[in-house]
Amino acid sequence: MLPPWKLGGEQVPVNTRTILLSCAFRGPEAESCSMLPRSLGSAARRLAAASARACASSSAPAGRRPCPPSHGDEAGHDEILPTPHRPEPEERRRGDHRREFSFITMASRDHSSLTQQLLEFQHDTVGEVGAEHDPFMDLKARFMDFKQRNYVEKFSNYQNLAEQQTPKFMVVACADSRVCPTSILGFQPGEAFTIRNVANLVPPYEHGGSETSAALEFAVNSLQVENVLVVGHSRCGGIQALMSMKDDSTSGSFIKKWVSIGKSARLSTKAAAGNLSFDMQCTHCGKESINSPILNLLTYPWIEKRVNEGTLKLHGGYYNFIDCTFEKWTLVYREGLEGGSKYAMKNRFTWS
Repeated sequence: MLPPWKLGGEQVPVNTRTILLSCAFRGPEAESCSMLPRSLGSAARRLAAASARACASSSAPAGRRPCPPSHGDEAGHDEILPTPHRPEPEERRRGDHRREFSFITMASRDHSSLTQQLLEFQHDTVGEVGAEHDPFMDLKARFMDFKQRNYVEKFSNYQNLAEQQTPKFMVVACADSRVCPTSILGFQPGEAFTIRNVANLVPPYEHGGSETSAALEFAVNSLQVENVLVVGHSRCGGIQALMSMKDDSTSGSFIKKWVSIGKSARLSTKAAAGNLSFDMQCTHCGKESINSPILNLLTYPWIEKRVNEGTLKLHGGYYNFIDCTFEKWTLVYREGLEGGSKYAMKNRFTWS
């Protein structure tokens, strides 16, 4: 573990230490220093000055980056920070970007060793080698835009979220890259606890533990969400795999084993739409496979209890990305409904 740093008697978080080291390495006018709260600005300047003096007092080996210039004189001695360690660059970029470095992290099969390497790694914010071919550079730009437009402008909200989350929704959605409930429904951080899997399925309680049932347990029992929303979508590959299965299939495929959880939706579709084309059957099953997981939710004792108490509502949603429409409905669950059933739908809308 990294030795603790203290500022004003309080321990400095690891991510803040990383930014401070970057400021010392590049100078406090660097972009990364804008991430520091104002209260740490003087610490960054003192750290940079100390770094410059340390570099000046020792001979720099060939190939090492020269010491950064000092940005301001040292002021005060009440805060003690260690002199940053600069890792040796394994490879220097050629061409115009001579200040950019890459660092090699040795591979290990021991996950604890990998974690230690991550904790000890001093993040290079100068630049990445081969950036022109790196898809993460686009993600970096998006992250920096998110930080400026969301985190910085809504700083107090993110500070509150750092302490706790109180989402009103638990969302079960498909893992399909075209179906992101956060983007489609505009959820903001802290509003929806989300689990995504192939074909937005919910195993019945008797199925045993899974990542989906664990997420449901946490959302309903710990976070006390008020709504569970199951979101399906058009042209789902998981539904196509489900509808393509043979009745006596014993395939070792992980996908087919997983989607077999939705076998009841497949059987209902065959009975109701078996005379239609395969694509039409998949569309029918796509909606049926939303109601089937909703009913499976009621097999969980803590969910059924809260639904009966009226403190939890179960909803279905179907996103058609071909014409960008969204169907939404709510399950009614109680004894003595019309026709002797315990299930009905209400508040059904199509947003288009």
